[in-house]
Amino acid sequence: MCTLSRGFKALFLMILCRLTNVSTAEGKGEILPPTIQKIMKGYNKYLRPFFDNGPVSVGMSMDIASIDTISEINMDYTATIFLRQRWTDERLCFEGNKSLSLDGRLVEMLWVPDTFIVDSKKSFLHDITVENRLIRIYPNGTVLYAIRITATVACSMDLTKYPMDKQTCTLQLESWGYNINDVMFYWTRGNDSVSGLDTLRLAQYTVEDYYTSASEAVYETGHYPKLVFHFELKRNILYFILETYVPSSLLVVLSWVSFWISQSSVPARICIGVTTVLTMTTLMMGARTSLPNANCFIKAIDVYLGICFSFIFGALLEYAVAHFCTLNRAGMKKLTKEEDQEAEEEINGVLSAIANSCKAEKLNRADSDKLTKTPSGKKEEKKRHSRCHSPMTVMKRLFCIFDCFHVKNPYHIDNYARLSFPLSFVIVNVFYWVYYLYF
Repeated sequence: MCTLSRGFKALFLMILCRLTNVSTAEGKGEILPPTIQKIMKGYNKYLRPFFDNGPVSVGMSMDIASIDTISEINMDYTATIFLRQRWTDERLCFEGNKSLSLDGRLVEMLWVPDTFIVDSKKSFLHDITVENRLIRIYPNGTVLYAIRITATVACSMDLTKYPMDKQTCTLQLESWGYNINDVMFYWTRGNDSVSGLDTLRLAQYTVEDYYTSASEAVYETGHYPKLVFHFELKRNILYFILETYVPSSLLVVLSWVSFWISQSSVPARICIGVTTVLTMTTLMMGARTSLPNANCFIKAIDVYLGICFSFIFGALLEYAVAHFCTLNRAGMKKLTKEEDQEAEEEINGVLSAIANSCKAEKLNRADSDKLTKTPSGKKEEKKRHSRCHSPMTVMKRLFCIFDCFHVKNPYHIDNYARLSFPLSFVIVNVFYWVYYLYF
């Protein structure tokens, strides 16, 4: 019985194998119709077209489906593109006037260019519901190969004018293993080879310009074909005006309210000053959260926030100076007329001492001056005369400058601040916006 059961098992396995072979043959017949079987007969996918007759020319074109994210922190962008490649393979010529559209999985049976994205950090081919590939063969042997991929590509950014900056990013395509003696890349329609950017809408950017170029990539292993797609992005500044510039400017204006509050109201003025300083600090920290933590970039928004913080902090210091001068004035005795005269006499004594020293120097050199009657001697006399008068002039000017800084009435400090702070803030703003928008 055991022998009989083993015989039935062996017979069953033989029948199953035969049925499997038949179904596989039928499946291959369905996948490869007679036309395809004829052109694929003797085809070697490991050899490129025109293997002994010069390089094969591969034309490129792209559709930009979307640019999902542009990251300033990582300095890259993520885009979904439809990449189309065309080349001629003389081994795939067939009779007829209609092209053959094949299943994308048949690409494994054909030679395809080894194109890759140079600055790609990560990328993947879409495979829902099947791998997004297209293979189309024309009667003259031309092959159209299209794929849909999403790639995160590095983009070097200059953020010194952020958020009024423009960034130029690239998408570079190269051949991995075939050099310029084997494969040549070219854009099929020049700048029109890339489409989709005209209708693209980005959250924070506007595509201003784009163009294509072709060059060669030079490595230690040789020269390789290279295609580059350049596109220029301009940042939309309206969001940053509403989010950062307007609030920071209003905080500066709010700090000026303390100039109209009496100096005797210490809690009110200190509260306004400290509150605006702390709020401005929080605003500065929030503006840097979406930016790289690099000291090499002094951004335009950092400059403006620094200016606003300086004005707010200056308004707080202004009250400290005014309050200090008020306290000193209250405890200081007024100078009498006699004390004023004494101080004036001391100043005049200093000036007269300087004048006497100049006269003594002039008398000591009188003999030499009499001997030199030439024009050069007269010039020397004028120089000595100017040297004598210059110390007196300098001292008088210094006393005038010190007198200007002397605050006779501390309550006038607020009056000066009401005019000087807004005027200087407006002037600084004019220089800031002109420089970053037009230079």
